[in-house]
Amino acid sequence: MSRWLLVFLLLAGPAYAVSDPAELLPDRHAELRAEAIGHQLRCLVCQNESIEESEADLARDLRRIIRQRVQAGDTDQQVIDWMVARYGDFVRLRPPFNALTLVLWGSPIIALGVGLTAVVLSRRRRPTPAAPLSPAEQARLSELIDR
Repeated sequence: MSRWLLVFLLLAGPAYAVSDPAELLPDRHAELRAEAIGHQLRCLVCQNESIEESEADLARDLRRIIRQRVQAGDTDQQVIDWMVARYGDFVRLRPPFNALTLVLWGSPIIALGVGLTAVVLSRRRRPTPAAPLSPAEQARLSELIDR
C-alpha cells in the first residue's frame, strides 16, 4: 500500500494555480506549451510569481488569454510578443538586455560603484589630527590661562 502511495506521489506533477479543469486545454501538447509560456511571464499583481503559479484574478485572465492564443495557432514567441506589447517588458520574468532595461540589469554594479565612491570620499574627508603645540605655543597658552 505504501509503495503505491509513494509511486503516486512521485508521479504527481507540481501544483500550479490552474485550479479549474475548464481552464486546461484538451490537447496535452498545447497545454504544456501554454504552461511553459505562463512560466516565463510575471504575475502583474504578485510580481514574484509566474502567472502559472499565481492565484490572482489577473493571472487567471492572462492564463486564459495564453490558452486562447495557443489554441488559435500562435507560436510561443507570438504569444509572448503580444503580452509584451500589451504590458511591456516588465511582464517577463527575465527581461531582455537592451537600452531600456540597462539600468535594471546594471543596478547591482551601479549600487556597488556608488558604495565604493562613498567609502573613498568619506576616507578622504577625514580631518587630520592637529599638530601638537610647540613649546612657544604651550608657554603662550599657559600665560593666557593663568591670567
